[in-house]
Amino acid sequence: MSAPEDINARQKPAVATTGSGTNVILATRQLTKKFGGLTAVDDVDFEVNRGEIRCLIGPNGAGKSTLLNLITGKLSPSEGDIYFDGNDLTGLDPHERIDTGLSVKFQSPHVYENLSVKRNLQVPLQRTDRNVDRVMAETLEQIALTEQADTPAGDLSHGQQQRLEIGMAITLDPELMLLDEPVAGMSVDETADVADLITSLHDDGMAFLVVEHDMEFVREISEQVTVLNQGAVFRQGPIEEIETDEAVRRIYLGENA
Repeated sequence: MSAPEDINARQKPAVATTGSGTNVILATRQLTKKFGGLTAVDDVDFEVNRGEIRCLIGPNGAGKSTLLNLITGKLSPSEGDIYFDGNDLTGLDPHERIDTGLSVKFQSPHVYENLSVKRNLQVPLQRTDRNVDRVMAETLEQIALTEQADTPAGDLSHGQQQRLEIGMAITLDPELMLLDEPVAGMSVDETADVADLITSLHDDGMAFLVVEHDMEFVREISEQVTVLNQGAVFRQGPIEEIETDEAVRRIYLGENA
């Protein structure tokens, strides 16, 4: 999708950082959020590459949700900038950010419980010019809910509702999907289903930023991991390096070095 016309004048730094000639699709620069005397996100420089699955982890209160809310536009930064796919998102409303190719699924399912699975998928498609019937059939298959197409969303299990909301997000054909604890409250089998879905979408070229506490799930899907602590980037690297880092174990995994 093309970016909103009113941001064209602010694109130069964004293009240099996340434009088509770069491998980076999302970047924050000196991003800071203060709530009174509390600094929840502290001068964060952070990147997600095109086609990458990056997991964001850290102890409670590390600033993960605040950082995600800054990227989605639910919160405005105190300082700093947010660039995505050549666009400066910093001053955009949440719906304008979606129009640039960003999609998000928050922790609790936000589905329309009285509508069928099929109708839920139609809601975001109204924002696009995509072929509704084709996209819906493809999406139902991807999220393994074809047989439940006419079932009210409120009758689905927790795991099915989570997959449905991911399906609603992917109907927009995003370049990057943000997932906030996508397997919270799920069974082992449901978690495996979501891991398979993310892996499949990743194989098709979609990038992911996943905020997650479930380390088994992180091991299953992640290519790169960023650890936040006290609002700042603490460590970054492959999951194998992160899990063997003694300082990370102290602050996140609750182990003694």
